[in-house]
Amino acid sequence: MRKGTVKEVLAKIKYDPREDEGDYYIVIEHRGAYGDIKKIPVGMIELGHGYFFVGDAQIPYHRILKVVRKDGRVVWETRKL
Repeated sequence: MRKGTVKEVLAKIKYDPREDEGDYYIVIEHRGAYGDIKKIPVGMIELGHGYFFVGDAQIPYHRILKVVRKDGRVVWETRKL
């Protein structure tokens, strides 16, 4: 399941023509949200060097807990869970 860094996994999803970014979402640690987690479709994010962006918000990669397909299959998960 866990092959490479979360940034590498997201780059493959976003830029590999065999993948459809609409089939994936990320689960992030988000204090204040219900259960302190938030789901964000991969299509809404832009990748940066140490951060990813959702609109004007800059979020560090270490906040990502999981990358999940819409069918529920986890394709990447942090080791701290």
